[in-house]
Amino acid sequence: MKIEIKLFLWLTPFFLLVGVIYGLLTEWQEPVGFLGIPLVGGLMAMVGAYLALTARRIDPRPEDDEAGDIEDGAGDQGVYAPWSWWPLMVGLAAATGFLGLAVGWWVVYIGFMIGVIALVGWVFEFSRGQHAH
Repeated sequence: MKIEIKLFLWLTPFFLLVGVIYGLLTEWQEPVGFLGIPLVGGLMAMVGAYLALTARRIDPRPEDDEAGDIEDGAGDQGVYAPWSWWPLMVGLAAATGFLGLAVGWWVVYIGFMIGVIALVGWVFEFSRGQHAH
């Protein structure tokens, strides 16, 4: 994670500086730019800090080893939900919500309810049934 940490933490001062320059060039008349660009820098700092804290808790990855080989990264790459239907339900909820923007706001509420049910099901998928932990 070394390169990701450096990328996000080095982009933080860049966005802060660009936000100030943007404010000077627009004579502080356009509030979204000189406020939004430094906020992007803050988001970069938060992601970089999260990755730095996470890198302390996990073992070094094969990508971080200068002398690493391709086969060092072989094997399981994460925990994936086998045969899960919940991502499809989340997509259905999003599609219903966007349909509501065209048809009527009452459809957005239906999409929101489907989305809440789908997210709860997806989060607690490993809490019960065949793949319970």
